[in-house]
Amino acid sequence: MPLDAQPPVLCLVTDRRRLAKGVGGDVGPLLDCIAAAAAARVDLVQIREPDLSDRALGDLVSRAVEGARDTPTRILVNDRVDVALAHGAAGVHLKGDSVPASRVRAHAPSGWIIGRSVHGLDEGVKAAAGGGLDYVALGPVFETASKPGKSPIGPAVLRQAAETLAIPVLGIGGVTADRVRAIAETGAAGLAAIGLFVVPEEAGPAELPRAVAGIRARWRA
Repeated sequence: MPLDAQPPVLCLVTDRRRLAKGVGGDVGPLLDCIAAAAAARVDLVQIREPDLSDRALGDLVSRAVEGARDTPTRILVNDRVDVALAHGAAGVHLKGDSVPASRVRAHAPSGWIIGRSVHGLDEGVKAAAGGGLDYVALGPVFETASKPGKSPIGPAVLRQAAETLAIPVLGIGGVTADRVRAIAETGAAGLAAIGLFVVPEEAGPAELPRAVAGIRARWRA
């Protein structure tokens, strides 16, 4: 299971407009990106495409699961437990205000991965105490365009969470290549990001394995 792996646990959060320059309902470039992430042995891919219809989201999840088959990469769906269960995903990533993880766990298949977004130490402690979680993603650690106006918690709070919680903590928010080492030094289990996995448009998905190798190297430097 990916969360049993040695750090860093890497989670690619999808945004087809940033990752694959997709527009409208076209998910083909994003699927190429997910396949490249699986080839690079990214641990988790969290599909977060809130503007897609239920049918389009389900199709995307099914094709992503097939694209990652026979690799260590596990496909998660952002908050949509129903879609994740119906289309063979390996788990779900719950929003901070979503249903309790323990309720999801009661209906989940054996081995399903359940994560949750949290935004501070107290919230993380409460979420972990409620049971049912495999990990939390805590942030934003740094300022990020994905959460405009949201004050960053900083690496110190991430360190506190990593030391306090009994489940893996992933840092998220504003994580750039230059900040990977700062995340590693907190004792976090890994990181989740969108922009960190964006590669030059002229290179395309073929560049992603090299980018992932660079992330892992910076983590262990």
